[in-house]
Amino acid sequence: MRKWGEVLREEKLQIEQLYEAYHRDVYHFALYYTNNKQEAEDITQETFLKVLKQLNRLKDKSKVKTWILSIARNTAVDIHRRKKVRKLLSEKISLQPVVSEIQKPQDIVERNEEWQEVQEVLMTLKSHDRTIIICRMLKDYSIQETAAILRMSEVKVRVDFHRAIARLRKKVGRDD
Repeated sequence: MRKWGEVLREEKLQIEQLYEAYHRDVYHFALYYTNNKQEAEDITQETFLKVLKQLNRLKDKSKVKTWILSIARNTAVDIHRRKKVRKLLSEKISLQPVVSEIQKPQDIVERNEEWQEVQEVLMTLKSHDRTIIICRMLKDYSIQETAAILRMSEVKVRVDFHRAIARLRKKVGRDD
């Protein structure tokens, strides 16, 4: 029987080898997908974190490159969707993006008031809707993580998330 330390060393070596062999392919795919170096780096990093978590699911070693690139594609789509949803929520509740410049006290007060509005709207939703929106949009949890947290299927998370967003839109007076 192998010791736990040996297993961890083997997995670490395996992920390092996979990263060395495929990180350029993942990065270039992500760069073409986003046309943004920072986003491509984020997608590459998140992809290999997912590869590490899912390494035991790889059945056909001959298809490792396509397996990793499919994870990269799904990661890119997820990140794009999260940004789109965050932007949508911001627009729906009239939030302005946070500026990295030094803000005036009045701006800080206005941001706090806007955040309070967001909180008030979220509190009008049913607990389940609020939880899914918090997990997916505000905390950036993946579908899989949200499903595990809420102890439900990934399909149900997807469906319930879209329904919760529709109800949120209705609450803020925008049905589009």
